Amino acid sequence: MKSTVLSTFSLLCARTDEEAMCRVKRHDDHSEFARLMKRWEEPIRRLCTRMVGDAHRGEDLKQDTFLRLFEKRKAYEPTGKFSTFLWRIALNLCYDEIRRLQRRREFLRDPEEQQPEIDEAASDGPGPDARTAQLEEGELVRHALLQLPEIYRTVLVLRHYENLKLTKIAEILEIPEGTVNSRMAEALNRLSRLLVPKLRSNPLPQEHLQVLRKDSAPSPGRPNKSNAPEQSLMAVHKFPNTSYQVLHYEPSNT
Repeated sequence: MKSTVLSTFSLLCARTDEEAMCRVKRHDDHSEFARLMKRWEEPIRRLCTRMVGDAHRGEDLKQDTFLRLFEKRKAYEPTGKFSTFLWRIALNLCYDEIRRLQRRREFLRDPEEQQPEIDEAASDGPGPDARTAQLEEGELVRHALLQLPEIYRTVLVLRHYENLKLTKIAEILEIPEGTVNSRMAEALNRLSRLLVPKLRSNPLPQEHLQVLRKDSAPSPGRPNKSNAPEQSLMAVHKFPNTSYQVLHYEPSNT
């Protein structure tokens, strides 16, 4: 009974992220910083890994993000959302890493080097089991995502992997919501052009075309939250013999 009362009291007294960050800013409160890190380290790790395409480097960038957060604690404005401040720090570190990797690839590139191709001949033999097929498809998607320019990769990762609303993405990137809409449309079009040749071997049957409201397709492990002002439409192309869906985005007029 006593532990239940204490637990309830702790929940009632729990600080918001903004209040916790204010204590970090003003008092160098390490316990509050540790609480913020525990709450946000997994989303930041996911973001960094998706952006750079490497789990080990994503882990390093997560650590760098929280180091940078503490270094920049005096720059935090109490009127702003903590999450926006944190996402921006993580994305700026990811952009630096992407550019570093691009410079390295350009320096080491062999003029005659070709991108590895998927062995299409293997499809004539016995098909892989469902788990193997999903892993292969997931690898194709990750590879295609990394080929997108960072401005398109960012909106796609934030919206479809982190399930952020367009208004939140616009706030993080400091751009109009209409620009987020247009970047999302272009990102999905480019992703489709990269994936369609690899995932579609037959003409797309009409019955596999499904139109959904954007917010009716939740990200894995996240609740489905409807948002009326963001009732944009996406056409989901379900390819034969694959569980992968290529999304085509139609910006909202609202």
